[in-house]
Amino acid sequence: MERVATVSNPIEQFEIKPLIDFDVGGYNLAFTNSSLMMVAVVVLATAFLTLSVSSRSLIPGRWQSLAELLYEFISGMLRDNVGSAGRAYFPFIFSLFVFVLFGNVLGLFPLAFTFTSHIIVTFAMAAVVFIGVTVIGFAKHGFGYFRMFFPHGVPVFVAPILVPVEIISYFSRPLSLAVRLFANMTAGHIILTVLGGFVVTLGGMYVLPGIIPFAFVSAVTLLEIGIALLQAYVFTVLSCIYLHDAIHMH
Repeated sequence: MERVATVSNPIEQFEIKPLIDFDVGGYNLAFTNSSLMMVAVVVLATAFLTLSVSSRSLIPGRWQSLAELLYEFISGMLRDNVGSAGRAYFPFIFSLFVFVLFGNVLGLFPLAFTFTSHIIVTFAMAAVVFIGVTVIGFAKHGFGYFRMFFPHGVPVFVAPILVPVEIISYFSRPLSLAVRLFANMTAGHIILTVLGGFVVTLGGMYVLPGIIPFAFVSAVTLLEIGIALLQAYVFTVLSCIYLHDAIHMH
């Protein structure tokens, strides 16, 4: 009897499904699979960091070394992009990196949900960064922060062109930050799902043809792990650059 296999819909994996339904004042505040993954990320990241440094050994073990390496990596990123003034914002930058990193990596596991593949989530994080650095900019420079849109020393006659460009560039930051993370995670998961479907389809009918897409899946999975790490870094380093602009201006 001939076996027929179909490639699953690669978009289904991004569907947000309510796990606990409830309304408050006419608003749907359901606890979804996306919410569950966010909670799982926070719990796992907190457990990892807490347990890794609980012993505080002079000669660190494997997990403590990994936690210290993560700490030094973010500390160096903040120092290189913001300077000593950025030290006060280390807890936020560190938490942001770990949250995005764990969300990206855990989303690669089978049956897991990648909340960073939803633009509403990435835009919310980008909006927090954007509003935060804007508040910091005005708190440190007052109305002088408007010089961001017309740097000192620039000829006045270019103002009609430069100011609109700078304003558009500034307010497009959260959108570009959100789209970059969302697009990379979404595209990668779609490719993995399509190739995985080919493995099932071809491997179910013929063993040898199934090996080829399986090899591609393995290679793309390794690539996606690298992209997950890279996108967490890019999201965080751009946040550091925006923080630098808010503190030091142009």
